[in-house]
Amino acid sequence: MAALSVEQRRSHLDAHRQWVQQEKDKGRTIHSGFLVDENRLPGGGGLLVFVANNFQEALNWVQTDPMIRHGLVDWSISEWIVDCEETFITRSTDFNRCN
Repeated sequence: MAALSVEQRRSHLDAHRQWVQQEKDKGRTIHSGFLVDENRLPGGGGLLVFVANNFQEALNWVQTDPMIRHGLVDWSISEWIVDCEETFITRSTDFNRCN
């Protein structure tokens, strides 16, 4: 993983956000966000929750994320089996950077 300052990462973060929006515009169900500490300060990484038809599709697709392509994040992928289905993902108004 490349060690970059926040300023150096900014263009990559912008590219990641554009990629997420483009994927949403194509119809993919995707939720993207970053992790915060107990003081709600960022720096603990990020999380993508998305729908794919199978594990291989998910693996191939997620590797098109600019942050992953440029080696800027350590990452792993796991399949999530939904136990009970409810709409619970909402956008934080504290850090809203979406359109």
